[in-house]
Amino acid sequence: MSNKKVHLKSKPIIALNVVALLIAMQCVALVSQYFSFQSSIHQALDNVERRISLDSAFLDVGNKTLNTPVNQFAIQRYMNRLNDNLKENDYPVIVKGIQGIETSTESFVQYPSETSSHFINAEQEIFVVLRSKTPFGALTFSWAGLLASLVISPLFFISNRTKKARRALEEVIPPTPMLIINLQEKTISNGVEDKVVTLQNKPLCFYTALVKYCIANPNQPLPPHKDVPNELMALANKCFGRLIELGHTKRKRPDFNANLDKTLSEIRAALDELFLSYNEEKEKYYPPRAQGEGSRSKQHSYALPPIKEEDIEIIGN
Repeated sequence: MSNKKVHLKSKPIIALNVVALLIAMQCVALVSQYFSFQSSIHQALDNVERRISLDSAFLDVGNKTLNTPVNQFAIQRYMNRLNDNLKENDYPVIVKGIQGIETSTESFVQYPSETSSHFINAEQEIFVVLRSKTPFGALTFSWAGLLASLVISPLFFISNRTKKARRALEEVIPPTPMLIINLQEKTISNGVEDKVVTLQNKPLCFYTALVKYCIANPNQPLPPHKDVPNELMALANKCFGRLIELGHTKRKRPDFNANLDKTLSEIRAALDELFLSYNEEKEKYYPPRAQGEGSRSKQHSYALPPIKEEDIEIIGN
């Protein structure tokens, strides 16, 4: 029953999405039609003006120098022939008047826009009045827009279902915590909870170095009864130098060999607090405790279990 209800509820949403997509595609088509028709009108006006300019040498438009009048009959006949030709070729422009003589045989209802221009031929200045259609009269329903919306709609729903499935999967699979060491704030966090734990300079530097060392040297034992390896010591000293650069301390570098048990205890306590809800995930970041024989047992190693670079993030390194 629950699946059926979800399906019924989704029908109006699907319909709204289809309508919205159809409207969007029609708007795109109408805008394209508008600018395309506007461009065609400008081109048509230029073509007609150029045609009249070329024909003006053969038209009896009068001559101011010779004081001859305009031949109204010749101009009217020329405009009628030109307009018939323009309408046959479906031009969005017709001629209303030349040299003050207006045509009496045309209706300009479909040509509401008026444009005036003039040019000078070899003898005198000629004035022309043209009428043109408006772009809004050319706007029509776009079947191409409808087809495009029908083609795109299934892709939209597939994408939407994929996102919903991904979100559902994320809800089922809880996020995996990881170790985040922030040298700028001197804290460690697990990347899942808002909880952060602050560490003192020495355990923070030693633990940062220990993590790096164990990534670079997997399965390398670190017995507590022996001195800290030179490579691990160098990483710890380098980390302490970074804290100095960040302005956290001006003290001398500590001896990381001294009080190793205390340093490890402070690290473990911080990890216990940080991974309180993630005991299983904590193990890969946790320096092992000695089992039964004390922390200085020859069999014991405080090296971390095998971890990889993707298991940690160090900020301010």
